[in-house]
Amino acid sequence: MKGFISKDLHPLVVFMLLLAFMLGGVFVAYFFYAILGEGITGVSFLQLSTLLQNPSAHPEQANALMLFQGLTSFFMFIVAPLALIKAMGYDWDTYLNRKENTILWLVLLSGLLVVLIMPLNSVIINWNAGIDFPAALEGFEKWAREQESQAAELTKLLARFGTLPQLLVGLVVIAVIPGIGEELVFRGIVQRQLRRWWGNPHLAIWVAAILFSAIHVQFFGFVPRVLLGALFGYLYFWSGRIIVPMIAHFVNNGFTVLLLYLQQTKTIDFDVESTEAMPWATVLLSAVLSAAVLYFLYRQFKLQPVRTVSIAEQGQNPQL
Repeated sequence: MKGFISKDLHPLVVFMLLLAFMLGGVFVAYFFYAILGEGITGVSFLQLSTLLQNPSAHPEQANALMLFQGLTSFFMFIVAPLALIKAMGYDWDTYLNRKENTILWLVLLSGLLVVLIMPLNSVIINWNAGIDFPAALEGFEKWAREQESQAAELTKLLARFGTLPQLLVGLVVIAVIPGIGEELVFRGIVQRQLRRWWGNPHLAIWVAAILFSAIHVQFFGFVPRVLLGALFGYLYFWSGRIIVPMIAHFVNNGFTVLLLYLQQTKTIDFDVESTEAMPWATVLLSAVLSAAVLYFLYRQFKLQPVRTVSIAEQGQNPQL
């Protein structure tokens, strides 16, 4: 299959093209909101610009923000990378999946791993949330705190899942679309291209994870998100199937949305957004179980055969 973009471009050029395609996705999202937005949410395209400047001042218009976020994420993180892969002349399945289909329960176990690791990750979350920068970086710390506060306000505005329809919309916008789209971008393209450039899968995984965390612009949650991105990266590298990190990413986001729904419906009495570390006994159990499951997945995924068609069509190292 031939595309109008060469497969032999330097990875840096591929990254610039990816950014261009993603920017185009944002414009497409604006276009669709201009057509559909007012009819669905009652907020016009012109009102949307005012809303985006100060979301917390218009809590009654949260539905418009949710729709716009869903459209933006869909076209920016799903349509854009898929369009780039196709423009480079690749088949989506062949490009994104270098190994044969994996066993379904291994995919599901990868999702469960994300839940098992949460108590352990709470220690990192607690440390990162309370980090103090040196005096020389006081300006940066102030800016980072402001960004964190703005993100928290926006999350509070959007994270209203008190009814079943709100829960379903939240799962689609916050779990399904990011779970698919962010993995297409950061594991499907960025990680693969870094691996192609440097030849070192571990370096590619960690740099992609750092970029994945940085794009969220939340520095007091930066390290836990890097570790999460690295986990997704290794799951992709070991399994050779993009569905594996997608499911893990979906479970991570979806589990939080579900807990917020249970909290807001007073089904559970638990502060989902707390940055406090969980009890040490829970953390220790989490560490043991997570390590065991991670090692088991590594061993099982290692047995999965590489697809012959992937090597033949792409002419690349089968370990890519």
